[in-house]
Amino acid sequence: MATLHRAGEAPGNAFRLEGELNIFHGARLRDELLALLAEHADLELDLADVVDCDSCGIQLLLLLKREARRQDKRLALMNHSACVAEVIQLLNLGMELGDPLVLPADHGRASA
Repeated sequence: MATLHRAGEAPGNAFRLEGELNIFHGARLRDELLALLAEHADLELDLADVVDCDSCGIQLLLLLKREARRQDKRLALMNHSACVAEVIQLLNLGMELGDPLVLPADHGRASA
C-alpha cells in the first residue's frame, strides 16, 4: 500500500510518501500527486518512508518533474529512501530527477 501524508503539523506544501512506489500503486499515486502539483506552485515530496520502488515508481517521479517544469512549478524530491536511491542509481537518472541524492558511505563497496 502507498499513502500520502502532509509532512508535519502545519499546513503547507510538504508531503510524505509512505509505502510502495511501484507498479501496483502507480496509477492511483499518479492521480494523487498530479492533483497535489495542481494545488501548489512549490511542492516538496519526502521519500524517506518509501519501502519498495521499481521502474514504474521512477517513471512517476519523472512524470511529476516534467509536469512541474511544464507548469513552471517547483517539485523537490527529498530524503530518498535506500530503495528509491538504488533504483535511481541503477537507471542512472540522478541528473534527470535534478535533486540532491545522498548515497550512504558504504554504497558501491564490495562486501567482505
